[in-house]
Amino acid sequence: MFFDRLVRRSLLILQWGKFLLTLEIQMKPQLRIEIADEPKLDETEFIVRQLIQFNSRCAGEGSFRQLAIFLRDADENLVGGLVGSTYWQWLYVDVFWIHESYRGGGYGISLLAAAEQEAVKRGCQYAYLDTFSFQAPEFYQKHGYVVFGELSDFPAGHSRFFLRKVLQ
Repeated sequence: MFFDRLVRRSLLILQWGKFLLTLEIQMKPQLRIEIADEPKLDETEFIVRQLIQFNSRCAGEGSFRQLAIFLRDADENLVGGLVGSTYWQWLYVDVFWIHESYRGGGYGISLLAAAEQEAVKRGCQYAYLDTFSFQAPEFYQKHGYVVFGELSDFPAGHSRFFLRKVLQ
């Protein structure tokens, strides 16, 4: 303990034959790793803010904006929606869901088109998303998205696809 507190950094010189080898030994600060199943919102927001600041320094201001488009029935019940964000000239579709009773009625393409149009207004040139094999990746491909990656057996017996599109 005393040695750890007293010496943060030391220089060790070893002489072996005609060679002089210098090793720098760095003492690690005493940190602990904490795992949280239900993290505090302010702590997760802190981590996200720090990453955004780092990313902005490296890649420029991303003009991050959230995007949410909702589908409601006549009684104003939420029956579908798309949640995502726009930044660095990209639209990211994070969550896209339509109640099963409304699927196949053209609402999906209407929501996706609305998101893409809004993204273009915000200066986006591209869109990307991920979906699973049981969530109809063909829907996205039918509407101009191209698969650029796949994780097999995620979950077991299925695949997770990563798709992108050049926006018009």
